[in-house]
Amino acid sequence: MAGGAIATGGGGNPFKNGFITRRFLWAYILVTSLFFLWGFAYGLLDVLNKHFQNVLGISKIQSTGLQVAYFGVGYFLYSPIAGEVLRRKGYKVAIIMGLSLYSIGAIFFWPVAKFSVGSSNPGGVFGGFVVCTAVIACGLATLEVAANSYVSVMPPIKLANFRLQFSQSFNGVASFSGPLIASKYFFSESNNDNLDNVQWVYLAVSLMGILVATLFFFSDIPEVSEDSLQADADEKDAGHESRASRPFWQQYRAIGGFVAQFLYVGAQVTIGTFFLNYAAENANIADSEGSQLLSYGLITFTVGRFIGTAVLAVVSAPVVLFIYSVAAAVLAVLIGSTQGMAGVVCLILIMFFESIMYPVIFVLGTSNLGRHTRRAAALLVMGVSGGAVFPPIQAAIAEHHTTRVSYFLVVPCFAYIALWAVYVWNEDGRRFLALKSDEAESPELKPIAENKVEV
Repeated sequence: MAGGAIATGGGGNPFKNGFITRRFLWAYILVTSLFFLWGFAYGLLDVLNKHFQNVLGISKIQSTGLQVAYFGVGYFLYSPIAGEVLRRKGYKVAIIMGLSLYSIGAIFFWPVAKFSVGSSNPGGVFGGFVVCTAVIACGLATLEVAANSYVSVMPPIKLANFRLQFSQSFNGVASFSGPLIASKYFFSESNNDNLDNVQWVYLAVSLMGILVATLFFFSDIPEVSEDSLQADADEKDAGHESRASRPFWQQYRAIGGFVAQFLYVGAQVTIGTFFLNYAAENANIADSEGSQLLSYGLITFTVGRFIGTAVLAVVSAPVVLFIYSVAAAVLAVLIGSTQGMAGVVCLILIMFFESIMYPVIFVLGTSNLGRHTRRAAALLVMGVSGGAVFPPIQAAIAEHHTTRVSYFLVVPCFAYIALWAVYVWNEDGRRFLALKSDEAESPELKPIAENKVEV
């Protein structure tokens, strides 16, 4: 979020009072569809991890190559490039570029899956899938930099947290559909030992990306310039130096937000990556049933996002983030110390409390940054690279001890997020309740709503 707003959601009933202006409505609908696309891709990732272990005979540590490619190459290495494209070319060009990379990576799953039939080199086949995953991730990183930032700076800006949380809810809807598809098509008796259906699923993913890119190409996507964001930040802080006037390296809130995002995504990915292993080892649950349970966890995650959207209309975002991160830390301790089905239930419940963290951290970490907004957005999305670091560490712990014990790894992650939430809450004036509707519709937002730069 940018443009001089304190990221605390909105007050009253945002659906009744309005959380998007008419001029940006179609653009908002299109951008929200992007959240569905990368949610679907991420939902498939954890299932493919276990499927490749079964079919290609690779180890747990080797299988995390997918996460390293997805989060390391795509998000850590490519996010700064995506941020620079966004800063120079604008939202529309960046989004179309992201969709193109997404579709290209997905379509190349087809020849790799074909090559796997009768192959005597399973390592080479897995390497091909890793490369395809990296290309998809570069596209998704570009989409996340552009989409999260764009939703955050749309007017009215002070409802950015509510608006981004609502858009991210559709990400959750897509993420649980991946494991559901996998339980039927990847782990069925006829496909449990081959990769035939992987190619068909990713062909559909590619076509979906091409369709959305076509809609963006022919649509008017209003721009919000960095000059208008800087002017709004200066206006809010009139009478003293604005936060946005400082050099980027002194934007400590954004840097702290990057660390929080890095740890959150690392924790989220480790929780999902070895869900099936945890269910099998800790509760003797078959992969097909475990995949269904994972989808139930992701449904819980999605429900949590919609509930979180409602909560953010009443309670300030830092307070909500603190409560949810403390609850997640407690559940992580239970997951690491509880055996049997009770541990699996805790593993599902923790996804509810993860639900609001990514969008809330993003908005809180990019608020009131003016000309630094797009660069900060790239930095926060770069934090997603935590997903490349944590799975190999967890895999090493799991192989030397047990998968159950490896889940203690995420406890300090949620502890840091809780502390960062307290820091932001204190910086924003120690507000417990969300902004009122009249505050969210203040006159300072009007110049941004009218601003447009052609791409």
